Amino acid sequence: MKVVAFSGSARWNGNTAILIGRVFEKPEKEGIEIELIQMAGERISGCTACLWCKKTKDGTCVLKDDPVDEWINKCGRLTELFWYPTYFADISSERKALIDRSGYLAKANGEVFRRKVNAAVIAARRGGAIHSSDTINHFFLISQKIVPGSFYWNVGIGREIGEVEQDLEGIETMQVLGENVAWLLKKVYTP
Repeated sequence: MKVVAFSGSARWNGNTAILIGRVFEKPEKEGIEIELIQMAGERISGCTACLWCKKTKDGTCVLKDDPVDEWINKCGRLTELFWYPTYFADISSERKALIDRSGYLAKANGEVFRRKVNAAVIAARRGGAIHSSDTINHFFLISQKIVPGSFYWNVGIGREIGEVEQDLEGIETMQVLGENVAWLLKKVYTP
């Protein structure tokens, strides 16, 4: 089984990537292969509402100057997980552009995200984390995805790279989420 994880952080190997590593400790021990896509440095254009994806139904977006088509194709074949930092009480506009474009494209092509297991994890300095989580989970639910949780909100607190390691409750939350992700993936995708 293979999972693709999207780190929406603008920083390579930052707090978001650290949280991802904690979540994936258990799934990797269970033999689940993880492909991490770090979106740092990628510029994502917003949806233009041109309806190209609905007209062609070929799984592509009319915009070709970013890797969104490639990423959406992976999401249609694999289970994907989204991990975003919080900027000004929500996810960044470029990360929201990925949600908008992939959501529209998935719906135009037969609900390709339906029944995919997804989890959202948020890295935050302090406030806005729950709003960011809501943004991502609303996308998951309207896409008919299956969303596991943990014993608390999937949030890690820290600003400078590595500070999330000091958030012991956040780290434990990620580890329990990882256990639940591994369990759910096996239940959903094992015949």
